[in-house]
Amino acid sequence: MRRFLKLAGLAGGALAGTVFYRRSLRPRRERLEVYFEDGTLTSYGEGSPEAERVLPIARRVLADARA
Repeated sequence: MRRFLKLAGLAGGALAGTVFYRRSLRPRRERLEVYFEDGTLTSYGEGSPEAERVLPIARRVLADARA
């Protein structure tokens, strides 16, 4: 029983460490997601020409909405 608890604790710690790394240590990458009326989605990553035109506007809108 103790062996199982140790193994479960180790696995839980590894999972928690992975989640922490993915959420806080990696730089956040912005992306632009465009949803169309027919239900399709197109995603543009940071650095693409489409995203570079729209992301500054979206940042301002979000900043104004949070203020």
